[in-house]
Amino acid sequence: MKLGIAALVALLLASSPALADAGDTLDAIQGRGLLRCGVNGEIPGLSHQDEGGAWSGLDVDFCRAVAAAALGGADKVRFVPLATAERLDALAQNRIDLLARNTTWTLLRDLSHGMTFVGVLYFDGQGFIVPRETALMSTLELSGKPICALANSTSLDNAKRYFARHRMALDLVRFDTLALAQQAYLSGKCMALTTDQTQLHALRATLSDPRSHRILPEIISKEPLSPAVRKGDERWLDIVRWTLFVLIDAEELGLTSANVVRAAEQAESEDVRLLLDKDGRTAKSLGLEAGWSQRVIAQVGNYGEVFDRNLGAQSDLKMQRGLNALWNEGGLMFAPPAH
Repeated sequence: MKLGIAALVALLLASSPALADAGDTLDAIQGRGLLRCGVNGEIPGLSHQDEGGAWSGLDVDFCRAVAAAALGGADKVRFVPLATAERLDALAQNRIDLLARNTTWTLLRDLSHGMTFVGVLYFDGQGFIVPRETALMSTLELSGKPICALANSTSLDNAKRYFARHRMALDLVRFDTLALAQQAYLSGKCMALTTDQTQLHALRATLSDPRSHRILPEIISKEPLSPAVRKGDERWLDIVRWTLFVLIDAEELGLTSANVVRAAEQAESEDVRLLLDKDGRTAKSLGLEAGWSQRVIAQVGNYGEVFDRNLGAQSDLKMQRGLNALWNEGGLMFAPPAH
């Protein structure tokens, strides 16, 4: 029996968790003077808290950028670590204001959890890591071998489809947390570990001998990682979405944390003047204090700066931009122009 689109949407919405009455999100966070941001907390490069309590990562810096826009200071954030199984409901239940937790944007999630995805913060893809001593060079050699994976994630279905397509036997060993999956893999209970490429690079970078493990070349899925907000609050969606776009457009326009103040003083380009809110028009539309976008860039940097210090050349991961390069540099990172 074929299910029409309208019927599918109705079915999904009927199964959604009840939305808490959060009212206007901007008013709420301005009233408390703090942004509650849901993150992972266990993935260096995306979101991680060190032994001294300091937070870092791409997702963390995005939360800080939103706080700079909405509250005037990038430090006005409380990071809320969330398990994989609870991350979607935490947003719907108003336990957080923003979800920035390496979450893949999918049709089912977009329609069935009372959430709206903001835009792609990072283009990821699922891969596999193996001990170098095994001499395994391809995912196609993993037929019938035990593979550690994270439950309640897109990794399971991706692996099932990939192995079925290649007529390979799949032996998935599921774990409730990525930390448990990693421990099992490192203890030899699995021949491989599968998850997003970024998480594999983060794991390898934390090992005493990173060269002892090999990330296989195949990427078996597309994982557009996107922050999300609750459905129904259009002003908050606009603020968070345009904070992301400001980071991307700033890099394209050559605006950095080091030059943005000078650029604002000397701005002649209409694109730059609009992006930096020189006349306060965008601030008025969003209900923010004037100069919101300039604060974002000055306090957090542009997208390239954020990427480099967390994932790229200035980080331990040393990852290439790849798909996350700007659209005019061979990547997919693209934002609407300001003008």
